[in-house]
Amino acid sequence: MSSPVLLYNKLGEFTILSRWGAILKNFSYPLASDWTTDEIITVTAFYRQVEDAYELSQGVLVEALLSAYSAFKIVVPSKSQEKQLGKQFEQLTGYSWYRTLKAAHETAKKSVKMTIGG
Repeated sequence: MSSPVLLYNKLGEFTILSRWGAILKNFSYPLASDWTTDEIITVTAFYRQVEDAYELSQGVLVEALLSAYSAFKIVVPSKSQEKQLGKQFEQLTGYSWYRTLKAAHETAKKSVKMTIGG
């Protein structure tokens, strides 16, 4: 069985298709209009780590999540902008990066697996 296909455009809009072409998920990530392509890639890499912590059965490696967050903080150094983006991200996806990062910092395991509401 093949994996779903992720279609992405520079505006931060995503469509996830099944191998048969059915739309599984369609959403837009919160992005700033003044970010460069490299900054968008950096920010969306962090967003994907958070999503994977919820969606993948094995979760994500703590090291990879924290590394993606460190890169994200270079693009978004402002705490207020981070909070605003985090709130928008959670409204769009239902996933909290605050809870995900908290779990990553508190675990002694190599990976972190999240559930909605937990």
